[in-house]
Parts: sequence; structure tokens; C-alpha cells
Amino acid sequence: MEKILKTELKTSVLKAFGSSGGGYISQGQAYETDSGRVFVKVNHKPQARKMFEGEMASLEAIQKTDIVRVPQPIKVIDLPGGGAMFVMEYLKMKSLKRYCSKLGEQMADLHLYNQKLGEKLRKEGNTIGKGAGHSESQYVDKFGFHTATCCGYIAQVNEWQSDWPSFFIRHRLQAQMDLIEKDYGDREARELWSQLKLKIPEMFCDVEIVPALLHGDLWAGNVAEDDSGPIIFDPASFYGHSEFELAIAGMFGGFSSCFFSAYHSKIPKAPGFEKRNKLYQLFNYINHWNHFGTGYRGSTLNVMRKLLK
Repeated sequence: MEKILKTELKTSVLKAFGSSGGGYISQGQAYETDSGRVFVKVNHKPQARKMFEGEMASLEAIQKTDIVRVPQPIKVIDLPGGGAMFVMEYLKMKSLKRYCSKLGEQMADLHLYNQKLGEKLRKEGNTIGKGAGHSESQYVDKFGFHTATCCGYIAQVNEWQSDWPSFFIRHRLQAQMDLIEKDYGDREARELWSQLKLKIPEMFCDVEIVPALLHGDLWAGNVAEDDSGPIIFDPASFYGHSEFELAIAGMFGGFSSCFFSAYHSKIPKAPGFEKRNKLYQLFNYINHWNHFGTGYRGSTLNVMRKLLK
């Protein structure tokens, strides 16, 4: 593996440092190279390349906004026996504390970025000779992403759709429920879902949703800071409803209230926020059930029942 890395990175020096670590999905190791320090994620699953390419595209999209810091993605490399490696910039990170409010502001700015591009484009549209081609970034008017991404190791379809509730039901909730059906054939889950599915569109009455670039998996394990400010990583990006981002951030602890108050000072809660927040939490509970097993069944069904009240 290290031989492949040396060749692919065109480096004579490749020296591991720090302890090797890993999350539930991939293993990671930092290396010294000729051109600086890198961090390498390794995954032996057959879908590893697809997973890492989605992550790389997500990091590039966030980086392009120049709002919140992410590790610079470098390269996805195939492993000979199957699986892949993902090489990115090494950042010396520590737990998010000092820059908690700052991250709240930056995430709100990230979510507003596409909307502001749209407003700028409308203004430019009134000026001869300044068309869309002159904006550095393209305004996105649909929900989805230009490539598949993975939330954990589950691949997510991001086909573009103009209607957010349709996108969310089909490509997020239904996709996860299909996996529950396949693996567990859970009758109660199936029955609750068939009722809930019909009620979701009404939760979006009178809410204007402009596609927002999302990190897509913003739990406390995917945020950090260094001396210069906050850092986010391990994204599963797509253009969606900004409120989707806040569900997992609020579910498993790790974000103090200063994050949320800084965020909402820029993007206030819209009417019906709390109920939709539960709906977005539901996605994360089902995703956890699919990843970690029936320990998350109870929470999933409880949230479904609450949403049906």
C-alpha cells in the first residue's frame, strides 16, 4: 500500500506519524511526504472509490465557496485487492470549543451562499453583457448533487429534482426505508411509513426553500478547530433544505447552544421548524438503524408516531 502511495504521490519520503485511527467506516493514517503532510483514509469495501469520490466532490464544492475550512482533497487511489484510498491535506485538529459560534455563522453563510448567487445573478441579468457566465460560481436552482455521495457507507442518489419534498421523500427517506424492508421486513415500520409519506408535503406549506449547499452529515465527530478557526470534514454534500443540516447536529450532542444561536441569528427558524426538524431527525435514525442495527428501531418508530400526531 505504501509503495502505491509513493508512486501516486510522486514522493521519495513517506513516513507515517501519529497513531493510526479510524471511524466506523474507514481507517486513517497521517504521513510526511516531499510536499508536506497528508492524511490518508483507507477502505477495503468494493464501493470505496464511489464513496471517496463523493467525499472529494463534496469537499471541493464546500472549498469553492471560500466560507468554511475543509481539508484540501488530493487524490482517490484504487487498491489492488479492491477498495480505495483517499489522500487529503493533513490538518492538526482539536475539539471544537473556542470557535463554536464562528462555525454557526459560517454554516449559515454556507447555506445562504447559493441564494446570494441567485440574487446577484438576477441583478446581473439586468445588465447587458453580464450573463451567468460571468459569475465565478453557477447558481443551482434544483435539489441534488452532480455525483452520488455516501452517508456512512450507504450510497445516496442525488438526481436533480425541482421539488424539495419529492427529493427528500424519494432519495432520502424512501431509499433508507427500502433497505429496512430488505433487511428486516419490519411490518410496523412499513405501516407507519406508508401513512407518514402522505403527510410530509403538508409540512412544507408556506415555506420557501432555496437549494442550499449542505455538508450533509454534520455531527460533532465531523467538526473540529485549529488555532485559525473551525474545520469541517467527512461531508456527504448535496443541495437541499438548510434545516436538514441542523437535525443531526442537534441529535447526538457535541454542539453547544452558541453554535445554534449564531446560526439562527443569520437564518431565523421558519414557521413549522420544530416539526420538520423531527422529520429530518427521522432520516438519521433510519440511517443509524441501517448501519448499526435494531438498537435504533425504537427511536425510528417513536419519531414516526410523533410526526403522525
